[in-house]
Amino acid sequence: MAAPRPDFGILLLLACQEFVIELRAALAAKGFTDQGRSDGYVLRALGAAPLTVSELAERLAISKQGAGQLVDDMERRGHVERRPDPRDGRARLLHLSERGTAALAAARRFHAQYERRLVREHGADAVATLRAVLTAMAGADQAADPRFRALYL
Repeated sequence: MAAPRPDFGILLLLACQEFVIELRAALAAKGFTDQGRSDGYVLRALGAAPLTVSELAERLAISKQGAGQLVDDMERRGHVERRPDPRDGRARLLHLSERGTAALAAARRFHAQYERRLVREHGADAVATLRAVLTAMAGADQAADPRFRALYL
């Protein structure tokens, strides 16, 4: 009797978990041993442009309080800085610190290296197909949403 095929959803989950484990190990090897679960989203969002806490909360689809807690933690760890908004003296804009910019660059390098490794191991056509399937699963509208497009860069 043949072994049952692994559940598709579980395979997706396991693949994502392994990707994150490898990403965290690569970042730790570069000195970024203090990465939080949501840091990547915040780093990419602020890497695209400075935002207020409210704008960040909207971008991440979380409460303003939740975004404030993320920012407080990332500021404490030296990844984010708050600066006055030149357009509104009452507002504060979130910027990546030098450390945050370096962490984002290291993560982007890992992402590119990971994909190149997949191409070497499975071929360019297989990786292109995987990209197409993942894009379809996420939804073309989601993939094209300007809020998320900034995260790709």
